[in-house]
Amino acid sequence: MIQPGSPSNSPIAWFGGQPIAIAAVALAVVVLGIGSIAIWRAFTGAAPETDRAVVVRQLQARTAQASEQLVEKTKGLEATQMESIDQLQMVQDQLQTVRRLLASQQTDTKKLSEQVATLTEAIDGLRQSYASTRTSEASADSPPRKRSAKAKPRSSRSANRSRAKRG
Repeated sequence: MIQPGSPSNSPIAWFGGQPIAIAAVALAVVVLGIGSIAIWRAFTGAAPETDRAVVVRQLQARTAQASEQLVEKTKGLEATQMESIDQLQMVQDQLQTVRRLLASQQTDTKKLSEQVATLTEAIDGLRQSYASTRTSEASADSPPRKRSAKAKPRSSRSANRSRAKRG
């Protein structure tokens, strides 16, 4: 039986006796790895460093293009905003003009209403004056007048004839 504590059973002890062989095997593995990578790059024609550089340049170009597009769109929006501001100012000016005209018309309407009220009062005064004059004449015992022949009411037939002559 083998004792568990003996140095011949541990893997370190097994490799420990041949350090030059281990170093030679490790060196051979590293050289084979580097050689296989070099052969793989040579046959595929692709180097990750150059691919990365190309990708970075493409990304930079896309970023620059996107920046230029954003700048152009921003300038376009600024121009549109300025046009909108100008149009808004024109509309505000027109609104002020309309307000002034409306105020002027309201003032004129108020003046005309006052004039109409004054004329209505004057007409009412004249009617009352005329009515009082008429009642004073009627009470003055004047004989009733007879209607003249011209004052007789027309018949419907003669009225229709006169209308037909006019039309």
